[in-house]
Amino acid sequence: MSAASAADIKVGFVNTERVFREAAPAKRAQQNLEREFATRNQELAKLEKQGRDLQTDLERETVTLTDAARREKERVLADISRNFQRLQREIREDLNLRRNQELAGVQERATRVINQIAEQEKFDLVVQEAVFASTRIDITDKVIRALSDK
Repeated sequence: MSAASAADIKVGFVNTERVFREAAPAKRAQQNLEREFATRNQELAKLEKQGRDLQTDLERETVTLTDAARREKERVLADISRNFQRLQREIREDLNLRRNQELAGVQERATRVINQIAEQEKFDLVVQEAVFASTRIDITDKVIRALSDK
């Protein structure tokens, strides 16, 4: 390829991390997830507090408790701890699944917008992964603006 033909190639770069962080649809998706998981996160926080309170009681009353009462509180604490870990794992798995679903929708919309910009502005190549990209070819702001218009 000659230097003259290489100069005729129009290249653009899109920082997908910024799109997922700053674009209006990505922000809405994050807000939806926070609302969707708020109740479960509150339940998790309540269970965590219950465990901490019981642990504090157990440490404070360890000398005054009978062996049977201490064992019972330790059993309850272990149950709370197991339930907390189970619930935390379930929430994390569900959140990851839902986040992936939401981001797939944002990615699909972003791809359509990138293709539109590429066609309108006659780009030959638009990349989303690069070790280095000059601000001269960075079209991320255009993509974020276009997504906020939709």
